[in-house]
Amino acid sequence: MTDDDRFLRVAGSALADGTGATVRLRGVGLGGWMNMENFITGYPATETLMREAVRGVLGEERYHRFFDRLLTAFFGDADAAHLASLGLNCVRVPLNYRHFEDDLAPFKIIEDGFRHLDRLVDTCGRHGLYTVLDLHAAPGAQNHHWHSDNPAHLPAFWQHAHFQDRLVHLWQAIADRYAGHPWVAGHNLLNEPADPTGEIIGPFYARLVEAVREADPRHTIFLDGNTYSTRFDMFGEPAENAVYTCHDYALAGFVHGGPYPGRTEGVWVDRGQLEQTFLERTRYQRRTGTPIWVGEFGPVYTGDPERDAQRYQILRDQLDIYDVHDAGWSLWTYKDVGLQGLVHAGPESPYMRRFGEFQAKKDRLGADHWGSTGEGVRHLTDPIHAFMDEEFPGFDPYPFGRRKFTNDLVRHLLFAQPLTVEYAELFRGLDDGELDALADSFAFDACVHREPLVDILTEHTRPV
Repeated sequence: MTDDDRFLRVAGSALADGTGATVRLRGVGLGGWMNMENFITGYPATETLMREAVRGVLGEERYHRFFDRLLTAFFGDADAAHLASLGLNCVRVPLNYRHFEDDLAPFKIIEDGFRHLDRLVDTCGRHGLYTVLDLHAAPGAQNHHWHSDNPAHLPAFWQHAHFQDRLVHLWQAIADRYAGHPWVAGHNLLNEPADPTGEIIGPFYARLVEAVREADPRHTIFLDGNTYSTRFDMFGEPAENAVYTCHDYALAGFVHGGPYPGRTEGVWVDRGQLEQTFLERTRYQRRTGTPIWVGEFGPVYTGDPERDAQRYQILRDQLDIYDVHDAGWSLWTYKDVGLQGLVHAGPESPYMRRFGEFQAKKDRLGADHWGSTGEGVRHLTDPIHAFMDEEFPGFDPYPFGRRKFTNDLVRHLLFAQPLTVEYAELFRGLDDGELDALADSFAFDACVHREPLVDILTEHTRPV
């Protein structure tokens, strides 16, 4: 097969390569790499706040040494070989805009920001893995939460044309750079957007797609739906050569969820409910006859064997549903400190020995939206929730309502942000060798494999 034949394109309700063969993308998301997340590597609050605190402890030169080493260790040739050995064919690569542009120098592209991304795209290609380039954190933050590196709780991206202009400019630079790369499956333009009005995202997408196509007319465009990639009702006719990407986290698979089957947040969750939710979230794709790709899904594991057995059943049921509907997928996430990853840093690794007690405190305080339940601080938060319910019964903020809004402000901002200082202080006094050892804790050969998860995935990666 020639390089030209490897380029993918939408062909009806599927993706196909240049020979006309159907390609169903099944892979993993590389969370925690060029867009870091608190639950993935165990720090508190947002990536930028954490990095600023660590820089203050280590100084500029050693700060760059550590994070460059971490990016190098987190994904390399052995990781790509492992994913290919499981029958996977795709890596979705989340990106934080700050690698490529500085807020103090908007519209000026940072060339060095592409160094690790170039390495990953080439490495994956050598092992027969496509990459989907995913802009996960946009200037101004396109959603309310930590994974868009949002230090507040409001998505300013939708309120300022300046932020939107910067994203258009950045995507033209990215698209131009990889326009000729056959192992790039396509460009995922904006992860989990949350436009509160629902009125801006459609026209902005049209503008962004046109700008990207000017730089790269060939690659497929991946477009997440509004409200964290769950709603597509604001879109009209689909763009040419575009995949409309849904995210499909199971309610019973969240850290607080379960049992399965059983009731979570007043909803009975079983296989039928999983399929109903999937069908609701893919109604637009099925109506328009465009490919179905689940860009993120996957339960959170608890360490309790009985509960985790239920989580594995959720995953099996979801993958079975995707098979029935010929949906591609990208499991969240590949590597972490043990919450969701296919592989994770070992409990006796230098990183986990250094930060394990801190992570336990973060969990006790509920200062992690994705990985902690907040049970340890209910004596503080329950009265606040009761107060909000009594005083503001009509307050129902977008996107997830009053209770989650309050949790965001109290646990995930008020409690989490001061913890960045404690996290950074754990770097103090370490020599260069010790810093290297922390970063190398995430290298493939140092990681532990979640074998039940591996077994489930390989059951669903047989050739189609």
